[in-house]
Amino acid sequence: METAMNRIVSPQAWKDLAERLGVDEACLKAVAEVESSGGGFMRPPSQLPKVLFEGHVFHRQTQGRFDASHPELSYPHWDRSKYSGSVAGEWKRLDAACALDRGAALESASWGAFQIMGFNFAMCGFDDIEAFVTAHKQSAEAQLAAFSSFIRRPGLLDALRNKDWKGFAAAYNGLGFAKNSYDTKLATAYLRFGGRSP
Repeated sequence: METAMNRIVSPQAWKDLAERLGVDEACLKAVAEVESSGGGFMRPPSQLPKVLFEGHVFHRQTQGRFDASHPELSYPHWDRSKYSGSVAGEWKRLDAACALDRGAALESASWGAFQIMGFNFAMCGFDDIEAFVTAHKQSAEAQLAAFSSFIRRPGLLDALRNKDWKGFAAAYNGLGFAKNSYDTKLATAYLRFGGRSP
């Protein structure tokens, strides 16, 4: 039971974070919904958090030294076709990359309910990537705490407070956000969680 509860952010934790940040609670829930379908962990019996391994980031973090030997894990440009199609498959890709360069691999995946890239560990309040990963494995509320630190950057927090979905999506997901309609998905999820129309 405790393990199951650790996978879910409590209503009070959502409320407390929304009040601390001065953001509508529906905004915070919308980000988690769009990034991970609202949950930061794989289905039981797995204890692992959701991850998405990004080979183009691994290429950057390792200066491309594995491009020739492991082209399925390291490549210079984002390529949707490289994804496995499942979270379990992404863990296999991540584990394979960890065998090549563990630190770079962990930094090259996005983690948990908010799919924060590992290389942002310092912005999330961690001293190193291993501490960041440990927290994301620990509980849903540890993932929420990491997001709480990460989101405090002015560009992100101001956009979320103002429901500037395009601005937030660009800052959070990169300038290619429109390809995946992140801004539209965020606006829709916000309304679904009880947000008010402008």
